[in-house]
Amino acid sequence: MGKGGNSKAAPATAAAAAGGDASPLAPGEVWREDEGVSFKVQRFYESKSALKTIAKRTDLPAKITMAEAAKHNKRDDLWVIVDGKCYDVTRYVEHHPGGWLPMVNLGGKDATDAFANYHPARVYKNMLPQYFIGDVVDYRETEFQKGHRAIRQRLLAEGMFETRMSYYYKLTAWFAALLAGAVYCTLACESFAAHMAGAVLLGAFWQQMAGLGHDIGHNGVTHVWKTDNTIGLLVGNFLTGIGMGWWKRSHNVHHVVCNSIEHDPDIQHMPIFAVTPEIFGRFFSSYHQRWIETDAAARFLVSYQHWLFYPIMAFARFNLYAQAWLLLLSDEYVHNKKWEMVGSAGFIAWLSALVAYIPVGSWGNWERVLYLVVSHNVAGLLHVQICLSHFSMETYHGVPYKGDEDEWFRMQLATTMNIDCPAWLDWFHIGLQFQIEHHLWPRLPRHNLRYASKLVQEFCKEQGVRYYMPKWVDAQLELVAHMKETAIKAKDLKKGDAGFYESPLWEGLNAQG
Repeated sequence: MGKGGNSKAAPATAAAAAGGDASPLAPGEVWREDEGVSFKVQRFYESKSALKTIAKRTDLPAKITMAEAAKHNKRDDLWVIVDGKCYDVTRYVEHHPGGWLPMVNLGGKDATDAFANYHPARVYKNMLPQYFIGDVVDYRETEFQKGHRAIRQRLLAEGMFETRMSYYYKLTAWFAALLAGAVYCTLACESFAAHMAGAVLLGAFWQQMAGLGHDIGHNGVTHVWKTDNTIGLLVGNFLTGIGMGWWKRSHNVHHVVCNSIEHDPDIQHMPIFAVTPEIFGRFFSSYHQRWIETDAAARFLVSYQHWLFYPIMAFARFNLYAQAWLLLLSDEYVHNKKWEMVGSAGFIAWLSALVAYIPVGSWGNWERVLYLVVSHNVAGLLHVQICLSHFSMETYHGVPYKGDEDEWFRMQLATTMNIDCPAWLDWFHIGLQFQIEHHLWPRLPRHNLRYASKLVQEFCKEQGVRYYMPKWVDAQLELVAHMKETAIKAKDLKKGDAGFYESPLWEGLNAQG
């Protein structure tokens, strides 16, 4: 099965990829993937060493229940439930490649779906058994869970997790053409118009490359962790200036607790934006590890956010550069931190050299400034695309995993929208038009998201679950209207005794802890 897998399992064949493996699963078997290739494997692996360790522990309850597991949800005391089995992963938290935050957000809860969608098969066999502490006696799988998990099994059986590399070869040629055009117009031409055309091409290059960086960051291209991480240093840090370490740290949390007011950094943009009136007042951000309050600046800026949104998005890229460097210069663990610094410094060097060598005319240095403005404004399209997927969707407090209730699939659908577009426009949306499917199966290659979308729509129709996919323009109008509605409520906020602006909602929200 690839590295660390079941050597007796056979990979999916071309025939299987076309219509699925016709042979039924044997008792106890499931489909999993490693390096993008699907295999039939045993659902559970026993570890004799783990069982011996369990026998020696005196701190474990006689029976592990969902309620008991829920008590162990802190960084220094962390249990997770996967497929009805409980694992004490406390000693692994600080070594987790995806950071400690996603693990803590899943602490004490059923992490079956999140775990399956972020880890290859080898982790089930080689790592999980080391942390096994017992079965959860009252764990149950709902019919709804069985239904949506069956979709993933079907995608695996059909070989949909395997990347078609020719797709990325064509994309690479497209990226190279954009960058070459940008450099030619910038350095080989003397007219102002040509230089601005170069700026547009450079901005388009950054926006398009973000799609590849997104795929790479989810280990969805080669599916080999080290290879994708190495490519990520080139694609992210060096060519686009976006720190892969920062992006992964933020984005992994976003996926696990999408649109959580307290936990999702992708909707925590105070004092600039507020995606819901329920964010007003004061709350503690688990990601930023600080209290966020609606101060006077926040009240003022949010009151005009529907006017400020697009202008701010035009320059939002500069904030991403800053966020990447703030993380790299902090004490927080970042995989390949030194190489990320080298890559990010290299980006600053080549961009500075490109701008410095622009043969300016009567505009003087202002032409160089305008070049930076135009290129970053065009690249700002990416930030609009990202916000469009979630800003006007549902939000909630805390984490979306409560006891034995199924929340993973419903949460992703409630907090995420797709964009309805023809297949020939998929290149423009860089995979972000199928955010629902991407959130459900982050390791699924981008070129198979449209197929997966059909399966999800069919399931949602059967189950009576909302699947939202408006047109691009309609989604923009909805976003602005939603932000305007929140802006109007921000104007009505009053300063409370605690020193920050709050609404009558705040008292109830604060009571929730």
